[in-house]
Amino acid sequence: MPQLSHGRRMLVLAICCMSLLIVSLDNTVLNVALPSLQRELDASTSGLQWTIDAYTLVLASLLMLAGSTADRIGRRRVFMSGLVVFTLGSLLCSLAPHLNWLVVFRMVQAVGGSMLNPVAMSIITNTFTDPRERARAIGVWGAVVGLSMAAGPLVGGLLVDSVGWRSIFWVNLPVGLAALLLTWRFVPESRAPRARRPDPVGQVLVIALFGSLTYAIIEAPHGSWSSTLPFAALALIALLALLRYEPRRPEPLIDLRFFRSAPFSGATVIAVSAFAALGGFLFLSTLYLQNVRGLSAMEAGLWMLPMAVPTFLCAPLSGRLVGSRGPRLPLVIAGGAMTVSGLLFALFEAETSNATLLVGYVLFGVGFGFVNAPITNTAVSGMPTDQAGVASAVASTSRQLGQTLGVAVLGAVLAAGVGSSSYADTFVTASRPGWWILTACGAAVLTLGVLTTGPWARATAERAARRLKSEERPPRRTGVGA
Repeated sequence: MPQLSHGRRMLVLAICCMSLLIVSLDNTVLNVALPSLQRELDASTSGLQWTIDAYTLVLASLLMLAGSTADRIGRRRVFMSGLVVFTLGSLLCSLAPHLNWLVVFRMVQAVGGSMLNPVAMSIITNTFTDPRERARAIGVWGAVVGLSMAAGPLVGGLLVDSVGWRSIFWVNLPVGLAALLLTWRFVPESRAPRARRPDPVGQVLVIALFGSLTYAIIEAPHGSWSSTLPFAALALIALLALLRYEPRRPEPLIDLRFFRSAPFSGATVIAVSAFAALGGFLFLSTLYLQNVRGLSAMEAGLWMLPMAVPTFLCAPLSGRLVGSRGPRLPLVIAGGAMTVSGLLFALFEAETSNATLLVGYVLFGVGFGFVNAPITNTAVSGMPTDQAGVASAVASTSRQLGQTLGVAVLGAVLAAGVGSSSYADTFVTASRPGWWILTACGAAVLTLGVLTTGPWARATAERAARRLKSEERPPRRTGVGA
């Protein structure tokens, strides 16, 4: 990528953030619309889970393929293709005649979304080469997540109450089209110096692993062991096959050598834990506020602001801290705040009091605001620039996989606890194990944030970087006379 002026780099960052905005906004807006979907489409709890998880599952399955493909054929080309598919998928979602078609069209959306965030992060990584400037840019990137969390519930609540749930997908259309035109005009094309070959077997194994695991978790409370156990077994087989097959590939879909670095491995697990907490938190909170407290979608959106605003404010602060002091302090703050928030709900039934509910939401927003920048920065730092797309895609995959598992696990726990009773009668008791799971996710962020950011961890990252370079194969020769 050619060296760009400061103003042009800021414009590229803004365009990339537009893609993150519509992808993130889509999930937060949809969460507020879940009770309306449940009523109008006669959806069960598992049906609501699938409207979210069909999207995040496809994203998680295709992100690494999208990242490596963009490195190979051109990041701008893949990014623009993603904008077209995502915008088209949003239009189809708004026209879905029933729940099954909505789930299908959400998967179309996700195919486009998989070509946006990891590719945008790769563009940012190659645009901002100075480490401090890159950390600040990633902080802005994280702030967009907070913006989507702040605007999503309000925009979603207003649209659902005034127009209906279908209108929540219309928001993506003008933003997607504007981002497409701006990308075509201002974002330069870039590729990796050495193209990576496709890994179709690895891709199939990833899809089998994520899909079968999610299905087994979501459907477990509603089906028998005989109907869910085969999918759990398939997930285990796919995982073992992936671990055996990928190291034998000269250019694997998932380069397991990255995980020799303790910071990279820690960032991956932290991403899964933090975003599992986010997915579960939003799912439980939305159903509680509307189905138990009886609030409208707009009122529920306003109640989400104490969580969303701190996320928006803390994300750029986290980026600056990572740039100046490293990732440990932001991760400790994030893990501590998320853990205390979970404990408020698990031990003290925070949702039964307005004051404790407010404190719980604020603490979770602070924690989530601080967690995103150190995840992203650690994932791409120290990696070869020609594998920036793959490394950032692993981080993005961890986020989406975490959110998928959070909704699947906590939705299954809630469904098992509620059973055939009404939400209003049993929700607080039924959701208690879910809040303990969220507390454990926060504790994992805190613990790994300390363990994977010290001198020992940095030494493993240096050794991993040296081994990556020493084991690097010469470029594959192609063309006539090769």
